[in-house]
Amino acid sequence: MTYLFQIFNGIGIGMLYFLLAVGLSVIFGLLQFVNFAHGAFYLLGAYFTYDLVERGYSFWVAMPLAAIMVMALAALTEIVLLRRIYKLPHTFHILVTVGLALIIQEMTIIVWGPLGGNVPPPEGLNGVIIVGDFIYPEYRLFVIAFTAVLAVGLWWVLEGTRIGAIVRAGSESSENTALLGYNTLRINSAVFGLGAGLAGLAGALAAPIRGVEPFMGLEALGIAFVVVVIGGMGSYTGALLAGILVGVTQSVMASLWPEGARLMIYLGMALVIVAMPRGLLGRA
Repeated sequence: MTYLFQIFNGIGIGMLYFLLAVGLSVIFGLLQFVNFAHGAFYLLGAYFTYDLVERGYSFWVAMPLAAIMVMALAALTEIVLLRRIYKLPHTFHILVTVGLALIIQEMTIIVWGPLGGNVPPPEGLNGVIIVGDFIYPEYRLFVIAFTAVLAVGLWWVLEGTRIGAIVRAGSESSENTALLGYNTLRINSAVFGLGAGLAGLAGALAAPIRGVEPFMGLEALGIAFVVVVIGGMGSYTGALLAGILVGVTQSVMASLWPEGARLMIYLGMALVIVAMPRGLLGRA
């Protein structure tokens, strides 16, 4: 039962990793822009949720509101700052977004303090489900179900709607998309906001599980890159598969070899790079 519990935990964590990674992948696919501030938006999503709950709002209000706030802030950041550096070498992308991530991290410490805090599970999901000898927290089961439904919805938007077709067309050729009459600047801002908003939503969902602390964005950024590399850049299904694989591996290894749980994630990434440089389901 211990391993079954860890596998379920790994699936739940992996689905949060998927939300992180798919946002990063969508941004790169459309903008060819490596966003090293992605983990900072995850951090903001967690802290906005924490702040709203502390102010007396229900978690069911705080969670979507936090994601929307992160989305709006990210879109504004793209308009004011990031779109000015798209055509510069990738070195500038890294410097600017790393600097942005550090600014967000330090502002978090200034506003909320260096110690972090806890977000209680929402009412109605603060108990456990018991099936025979198996006991599992209701909130973690909700995270699995909610993110699974969200994953299906995102796939439908990207693959089965006109909006998704425009985004995919823009990732192939922004010039041709502009020639068809679409405002590529607005598309870029919307997609960047969506990708960051997914990271913020992941942070909001993770807050009742792991709490909030100012350096959680650095860990999230590293995991997001691992998932994207393993799954394959630009692959939606690859991000989903890799997120679950990484989450389950980390969770199970935490029981078998706690000191090496994180090591196994990066070792797996290294093996994938050697054997399949484009990832499990990445495009050539």
